[in-house]
Amino acid sequence: MTTAGMRGLFRLAMAADARTQVDRWLGAQAGDVGAIARTWLICLRRRGDDVRVVMHDGCPTACVDGAAFAYVGTFTSHVTVGFFQGAALPDPTGLLKGSGKYMRHVTLAPGRALDRAAIEALITAAYEDVLVRLESESATSR
Repeated sequence: MTTAGMRGLFRLAMAADARTQVDRWLGAQAGDVGAIARTWLICLRRRGDDVRVVMHDGCPTACVDGAAFAYVGTFTSHVTVGFFQGAALPDPTGLLKGSGKYMRHVTLAPGRALDRAAIEALITAAYEDVLVRLESESATSR
């Protein structure tokens, strides 16, 4: 990825009690939808030791140094894994949905087949993207 013309980072305050809030949110997610949400939240957390999860707009949101890169949202019949810079991510399997200027998401539903490797690749790409953006921001401010 080139750094020219990169959109600025979406920053969130890193609350000290975020783990408690996220755990409370997870505890409220029941059934198959809850299991799907837990699976993908764990996947987000495992990208790196620098990943912190906070609650934003009612969803657990993964951040590095306060810069949001992905979130997990639950609905009655499905889960979304969303990406703050999703429009810039490689998506060779066409999983990303949305037509906004920046954000994209993947919709996951109980009983629906999913390409786990492709979703994990998107999460890894989003994590690596935020690291590049943070480095670019740091280099610019030096």
